[in-house]
Amino acid sequence: MKRIALFLGTNLAIVLVLSIALNALGVAGHLTPRGLNLESLLIFAAVMGMGGSFLSLALSKWMAKRAVGAVVISQPQTRSEQWLVQTVQRQARAAGIGAPEIAIYDSPEVNAFATGMNRNRALVAVSTGLLQQMTAEEAEAVLGHEVAHIANGDMVTLALIQGVINTFVIVLARIAGQVVDRVIFRTESGQGPAFWVTMIAAELVLGALASLIVLWFSRQREFRADRGGAELAGRQNMIAALRRLAAVSQQQPLPKGLAAFGIAGGAGGGIRRLFMSHPPLAERIAALQAPRPVA
Repeated sequence: MKRIALFLGTNLAIVLVLSIALNALGVAGHLTPRGLNLESLLIFAAVMGMGGSFLSLALSKWMAKRAVGAVVISQPQTRSEQWLVQTVQRQARAAGIGAPEIAIYDSPEVNAFATGMNRNRALVAVSTGLLQQMTAEEAEAVLGHEVAHIANGDMVTLALIQGVINTFVIVLARIAGQVVDRVIFRTESGQGPAFWVTMIAAELVLGALASLIVLWFSRQREFRADRGGAELAGRQNMIAALRRLAAVSQQQPLPKGLAAFGIAGGAGGGIRRLFMSHPPLAERIAALQAPRPVA
């Protein structure tokens, strides 16, 4: 899913740049001649971690539009655009949220994504490939899936989780830097070059590993968004849309680096599953087909 890729990439970059800048400017009060002040470090990490995560979320719409070249529909010009606007607005009313911005981007891939910091001012972007290759019923189900993501507050929840993860990454990276600097390189006062090199490397590595937690969360939320799409557009239409995505993915697979970020997600099992933002389409279809438990 593109929104997950953009959010994770932006978050990692923002946290790393802010961290280096604040340390270089001497703003980080947790760095003392005797080493790390753990109490100050926790406060610094929490402010940096949560701030970086929500700054990434605040920039998500702007980044998404420019990353794919999405053009917001301010005034529908074609029947396809009119249908798209009317469908998303109707679904938004049914989901109890404000009408999101609706954009189209030129791409042959069958894809759509939603993002935004405010569930009442979000963005839904749809590829031209999706509009061309899906039936109206299938496309409506995909739109319902994206509107459900917004209504469920998935991006805000993701930002909260990412903020907590950022906090731990910042703390652990500096502790690792301290250990390497004092134990291996035997720096007696302040922070030597080994501290900074180790800290930056640890933030990159730990940040990448920590993204596995966000990807796990994303996989769980896909099942819920599928159910939301089924409620807004019909369960059979949602199943048909997922089957269409499966067929298109087999015929025109995305590059490996992008496969996990489209609405169809990626295929794989074993350790590869840890790096998927979506469950396999077969599992999503089976979840929709399963009898609903009686309350």
